Amino acid sequence: MAEFVKDVMTPGVVAVRPGASLVEAAQLMRTQNIGDVVVADGQEVVGVLTDRDITVRAVADGADPMSVSVGSVCTPDPLTLAPDDRVSTAVAAMRERAVRRIPVVENGLPVGMVSLGDLAEAQDPGSALADISRAEPDD
Repeated sequence: MAEFVKDVMTPGVVAVRPGASLVEAAQLMRTQNIGDVVVADGQEVVGVLTDRDITVRAVADGADPMSVSVGSVCTPDPLTLAPDDRVSTAVAAMRERAVRRIPVVENGLPVGMVSLGDLAEAQDPGSALADISRAEPDD
């Protein structure tokens, strides 16, 4: 069983600046086939934006996604993990904070993302969540 976050995380990060529009972020998510992006100001992680954030915090309120910035909708000051943190730390943090994704940061730079699905695949590969996480997305 994997012991460290670096062993289960999805390496690489798709990032967007806080001033980007929600449309820019949504297009990036579509292009990369992902449901979240790290919000970074220079080299610092300042937030996480999910497709749900766009829908629930902006579009559902009638906001114009062309004029609303990522920084105004994202979850600010996200919890982060280091690659050498233990998987058990990630599990406990997700449970305590009720989050499904945590950016992985090394020397101040985002290097990956660990998700609930990543943890399911590593700790319970036969689970339904692990199966869903491994499935190829429909376009």
